[in-house]
Amino acid sequence: MNEQTVARHWVAAALPKAAPAIATTTVLALARIWNANGAEHSVGNAVLMTVLSAGAAAAGVCASSHTGDSVLTGTAFAASGALAFAGVAGYADGLSLPLLLWSLATAGAYTLAARYWRHDRRETVSYERQTSERREEYAHIERVEALRAGAQIEVARTGAAYAEQLAQALVTRATLPGFDPTALERAGLPAIPAVDTSKEQ
Repeated sequence: MNEQTVARHWVAAALPKAAPAIATTTVLALARIWNANGAEHSVGNAVLMTVLSAGAAAAGVCASSHTGDSVLTGTAFAASGALAFAGVAGYADGLSLPLLLWSLATAGAYTLAARYWRHDRRETVSYERQTSERREEYAHIERVEALRAGAQIEVARTGAAYAEQLAQALVTRATLPGFDPTALERAGLPAIPAVDTSKEQ
């Protein structure tokens, strides 16, 4: 059961790294299928792919200048490159030029992807650092509050124990022979209530 979880995690981690190569390989395979089905030396198909590629590049320029959205711009330029690559790979009669373009496209895709991967990694590290700092701060506050509550409990226990011992001492003193509470009152000390010894016996 644990082995399946680890295998799934490994595949999930490796899939984004393989995505650029999978994308360029898929474009090459589709272009070669298109080549075998009549696109080889077809001027009309080459013109179509040129127009589509130029349109995607123009969309990338517009997105870059008007919106400034890097994801949209990158997607438009990637689509333009993929269309141009597919057009050349479909038009060419041999495999050498398509494979050369495939290697260049794959290298370019990894170069662009590495920039986004670094950016994502920086954001992830920054988020983990902030989360760790927040946890440490809250843990420190919890420790301080626990110490404060413990100190208050100990003070309350000490006060209760002192009051109990004082009451016990007063009761014990009141039962001693010759104890005169009125003499204490005459001396200006507070009166101690008399203890009914008959109830205790």
